[in-house]
Amino acid sequence: MLKRRKSKDSQTEITSPDEHIKCKFLVRNGKISYSIYRDDVVVVRNSRLGLNICGEGILGDNFSLIRAQEIEHSETIEMPWGEDRFIDNSYHEASFFVAENRALGRLMTLRFRVFNDGIAFRYEIPPQPKFRQITIQDELTEFGINPSSAAWSIPAFQPDRYEYNYEKARLGDLSSPVHTPLTIQTPDNIFLSIHEAALYNYGSMTLEAKNATIKSNITPLSDNTKAHVSLPFNTPWRVIMIGDSAVSLTKNRMIYALNDPPMRDFSWVKTLKFIGIWWAMYVGEWTWAPGEKHGATTSHAKEYIDEAVKLGIAGLLIEGWNNGWEGDWLKNGINNKFTEATPDFDLEEVARYAKRRNIELVGHHETVGFVDNYESQIEEAYDYYARNNIRYIKTGYAGSKMVINGRPEYHHSQRGVNHYQKTIELAAAKHICLDIHEPIKGTGIERTWPNLLTREGARGQEYEGGALSPSHACYLPYTRLLSGGMDYTNGIFDIKNPKKRINTTIARQVAYFIVFYSGMQMAADRPFMYSGEYADLFSFIRDVPTNFEKTIPLAGQIGEYFVVARKDRNSADWYIGGVTNESGRSIEIKMDFLEDDKYQVTIYCDTEKSHYKDNPLAYEIKTKKAKSSDKLKIHLAPGGGFAIRLQRL
Repeated sequence: MLKRRKSKDSQTEITSPDEHIKCKFLVRNGKISYSIYRDDVVVVRNSRLGLNICGEGILGDNFSLIRAQEIEHSETIEMPWGEDRFIDNSYHEASFFVAENRALGRLMTLRFRVFNDGIAFRYEIPPQPKFRQITIQDELTEFGINPSSAAWSIPAFQPDRYEYNYEKARLGDLSSPVHTPLTIQTPDNIFLSIHEAALYNYGSMTLEAKNATIKSNITPLSDNTKAHVSLPFNTPWRVIMIGDSAVSLTKNRMIYALNDPPMRDFSWVKTLKFIGIWWAMYVGEWTWAPGEKHGATTSHAKEYIDEAVKLGIAGLLIEGWNNGWEGDWLKNGINNKFTEATPDFDLEEVARYAKRRNIELVGHHETVGFVDNYESQIEEAYDYYARNNIRYIKTGYAGSKMVINGRPEYHHSQRGVNHYQKTIELAAAKHICLDIHEPIKGTGIERTWPNLLTREGARGQEYEGGALSPSHACYLPYTRLLSGGMDYTNGIFDIKNPKKRINTTIARQVAYFIVFYSGMQMAADRPFMYSGEYADLFSFIRDVPTNFEKTIPLAGQIGEYFVVARKDRNSADWYIGGVTNESGRSIEIKMDFLEDDKYQVTIYCDTEKSHYKDNPLAYEIKTKKAKSSDKLKIHLAPGGGFAIRLQRL
């Protein structure tokens, strides 16, 4: 596994279990660096490592390798919920203990793990001979990837956080910071995604092109430093996913494997499908703020609870129930009260009614980024929900920055990361599950904290009405969704509503429940849209699981289309979903992933005449029988999609 070359300099080679991926760790002239190869093709050329410590200089410029320690690890992780029940966690690990060659005598460990589908490394800083706390000014990590590679990204440090359209560019032209996951196609046709795992107590890593390489750019604090930490301290894992196709990246589960298992009992966590008092506000029927059109009233909530029962949906989200939505709520969010209902909403009565009807309520906390205000109430607010049997919360941070300790901070800064973590841990203590909007990006911590069921973190359907094109959904599986599940707020059937004109076909709205995984899936339209003429289409939304045994991506190209199959965790049934961009296409699906049984196949799809612009509501439902040796031919209209249910006979 480890190969050492003895010389004045030190070079050590680590290989993946299948020996296709190789990582070299180098100490040369006191500087530490690494490189990555796949089948002897350079993936990452020799790239710098190190940290710049305030008042102490660069940690990584005058080092010697003291010793290297290796292990081989192989296990199967069982996830409590998600896209896959079992995740392979096999890797070769090497820990490089380095020491400084000067008076400070500082110490550091570089820990590398090489998987069959990528590598990860992190910095581990033990207590130092002369200090126990440090302030990190900069992280010097580089990724020396061919600058002529193609890259798909969204900009960092912008007012709308992660909520931008993905753009394709030449990697070497990314002179402004971009968020991770950053997905890349090299001239050698190797597909990569640079991301991070186990992000705790540190700023989120962004990336930018500098001096013909890609350099990390950690989200700064308001004092322009990157992190204040006590020792010992481990940075998040720096992750490079590696695949031979864009589709292969979508089955990469490294970020979960790099997180710790749960430290407590989470057997109470359950995934959820829900409707909401939400979309009616977007189309102007109701308002978040109190008044004659207020949405979150006691009577409306009870009506929606009854509708959830009729539809066979287990949960209901209620937004706008609390005091603080008056006027310009984006500016006045500091006035939000999280234990005070508006006069026309009786939370206790609604909660009792929901319990009698066996419907889970999803509470709502919109902080608008006023974290100081939220944290002053958070313990009491979570207790308030817990007392009323509310076991799910959707939180929101719609401000361009957070106000923490009276100072504006990026959502993705160390202080922002720590706030999100505080909410997750407090919710876990109260047996509450979270759906976080305007979140910190996913880094696999759902493995450790399974009560974090989903998050937003990209443009979802609230941006419909002109800001989303059909191609948007065809970028997400290869980019944002590599960081975990997303609450995309699927299932809008009122496609032609002039207040929020949707750029999809109606069949595509059903497909989203397979294409976009989420531990909390929202059927986002008003309940009356799901009965009547669309009841047969809604039956798929009602029946599709929110928890899967296995996921198999079948086909796709970045920004063009994506097709994926998922097996139910609680039955032998399979589900397939697919979406395309503005171009219609026909695809052929091999059914060889099925067991040797016959299946009843129900296909919800576009017609030959469907089109997202001028005929979005045309759909058809087909039934047939199939077995593993068969192939299915499916037509996708421009801006369209399809969903398939396969029930074993």
